[in-house]
Amino acid sequence: MNYTSTRANKISVSAADAVLKGLVDDGGLFVPESLPRLDKADFARLSGLQYALRAAEVFRLFLSGYEGVNFDTLGKNAYDNFDVSDVAEIKRIGAGAYFLELWHGPTAAFKDMALQALPLLLTAAADKLYPGRKTVILTATSGDTGKAALEGFKDVAGTEVIVFYPEDGVSPTQKLQMQSQEGDNLYVVGVKGNFDDCQTTVKTLLNDKHFEAELAEHNLFFSSANSINVGRLIPQIAYYVSAYCDLVRDGEINNGEKVNVCVPTGNFGNILAAYYARKIGVPFGKLLCASNRNKVLTDFIETGVYDKRRDFFVTNSPSMDILISSNLERLIYHLYGNDDKMTYALMNELNDSGRYRVSEDVRGKLQSLIYAGSRNDEETKEHIKHVWEKHHYLIDTHTAVAFGVYKQYKQETGDLTKTIIASTASPYKFADSVYNALTGKDNGTSEDLEQFTGVPIPEPLAALKGKQPRFTRVAEVADLKAIVAEYLGF
Repeated sequence: MNYTSTRANKISVSAADAVLKGLVDDGGLFVPESLPRLDKADFARLSGLQYALRAAEVFRLFLSGYEGVNFDTLGKNAYDNFDVSDVAEIKRIGAGAYFLELWHGPTAAFKDMALQALPLLLTAAADKLYPGRKTVILTATSGDTGKAALEGFKDVAGTEVIVFYPEDGVSPTQKLQMQSQEGDNLYVVGVKGNFDDCQTTVKTLLNDKHFEAELAEHNLFFSSANSINVGRLIPQIAYYVSAYCDLVRDGEINNGEKVNVCVPTGNFGNILAAYYARKIGVPFGKLLCASNRNKVLTDFIETGVYDKRRDFFVTNSPSMDILISSNLERLIYHLYGNDDKMTYALMNELNDSGRYRVSEDVRGKLQSLIYAGSRNDEETKEHIKHVWEKHHYLIDTHTAVAFGVYKQYKQETGDLTKTIIASTASPYKFADSVYNALTGKDNGTSEDLEQFTGVPIPEPLAALKGKQPRFTRVAEVADLKAIVAEYLGF
């Protein structure tokens, strides 16, 4: 399987090239030229395998250019440090709702599901395609990607990692996780701006030809750990395939039975992975796109107009505080029948004017495929309290947004199809907000939440107690390029 660009179909590269490059030179995103297919027999067979081997099957389907790589071994190495044997456990809550717990990895957030595999995929590609050169991983984060990238690439030979995060746009736990990260090949910078500022800077640097030439003189090249990299998306497809297999294995559904999927999303990568899983044959029905108060995606799916020219809100679900959803470009490309010219025109319009409108045909396809809803901070807190009091199950703010949109969808449509709800972070990543939702008290700590609920703090988060920040630099957006050059020594 080869990969092309959303903005230039003439491009055709192997998966190894796409993973290593991260972003296409024309500013587009790599997408598969064709898609594999799974059927009922595949789901029956995969249902009998452990998670790592299921993931390896998905890797084999999507990853070309990795001759000689044992994907079974790679999968086992990627997921051997999760705190549950199933890696991504499913918990049924009430009738027909299943929380897919994606936060049992070393940073207690769903980004581990991809970012424990990406370093293995990227270094294998680098060894094959550019032996002897060092990879510089640029990463923008709204909270969780940064820590997961730092943890995944910590002391990985042949790599340097630079993470930008919005100084006032992450939770205290997320900030301390990044600032206290150990590893000799890492650098973390707080940015006086929001996630979109961080992400735009990363994209600009990845496409800076002059900077690329300077890097080459020092035997370096850029890549990215953001979900613009297909090496992030493919492991995410794997956990949706696995979730369906678990429901079949556990007798919750019949093989071939349709289920819906509800995903809290900001940058659109997590729900895009569910879309790709659906395209390759996983029997997913409606995809539910859950947004917080920054509901640019909800408005787009309802109106067909994507407009980033709006107020930006800092919410209690900060990993979704995003107005430029980069991965949406991949879906637009597919819904336009893989039309690179149309995608290029729309993305240029977004860059130039801050908005674009899709055709009525594409808008109809969007609404047929996806239901979109949003929840504000107060509603999010109500959902956390409701799930705890009714089911004695503790969820974080992002998962609560998804649960609220799931309830909204059922009430509006009457659709009782069983639904997988992506649970994207441990509630202890946002302990202050969760504690406030349950008790009405402010400034709650992880210890306060543990004492109130009796739910233990995950070990990776408990280990933060007493840690001191290593990285405390805060910078203006305009200074980030110079900071990267400074860190790299030129």
